[in-house]
Amino acid sequence: MLICETERLTLRELQLSDAEFALGLYNDPSFLQHIGDKGVRTVEDAKQNLQQGAIASYAQHGYGMWLVENKQGQAIGLCGLIKRDFLAETDLGYAYLPEFFGLGYAYEAAKAVLAYAAEHSGLKTLVAIVSPTNLASKSLLLKLGFEQDGQVLVPDKNEMVDFYRIHFTKKPDL
Repeated sequence: MLICETERLTLRELQLSDAEFALGLYNDPSFLQHIGDKGVRTVEDAKQNLQQGAIASYAQHGYGMWLVENKQGQAIGLCGLIKRDFLAETDLGYAYLPEFFGLGYAYEAAKAVLAYAAEHSGLKTLVAIVSPTNLASKSLLLKLGFEQDGQVLVPDKNEMVDFYRIHFTKKPDL
């Protein structure tokens, strides 16, 4: 299902047919460094991860991580909303293949996800967690309007990460 479109990108729900892309992304060195090892080693592992993660989240929460494609239909990354067990609020998440770093795609997709969340989800705030060493991601969050709000422990990694928050303001009726 199509979630939204921007000038250069399309965001849609992940499907099991996206498993090969997910396998490549989850095993990219930058993903492993900044997000972590999901233990996905085969296409079957990726299908199981998608089924238990994003696809289950669509059914349970009405949102999840979405596939980001350029207008040529090439999968370039993921961006979306995650309800994590250890966070009270919904989290903005994103990850891209390195060949698409520095081109403004992460900002464009995240802005679209923020607009979607503000208009369709009923959420009043969004949070984001980021590895303290991931300077590009921290810069992106600040550019999007997030403010750092301390750190939080990620239980399964047993490590502290930087914690960011953004509040949605009600738009005036015109």
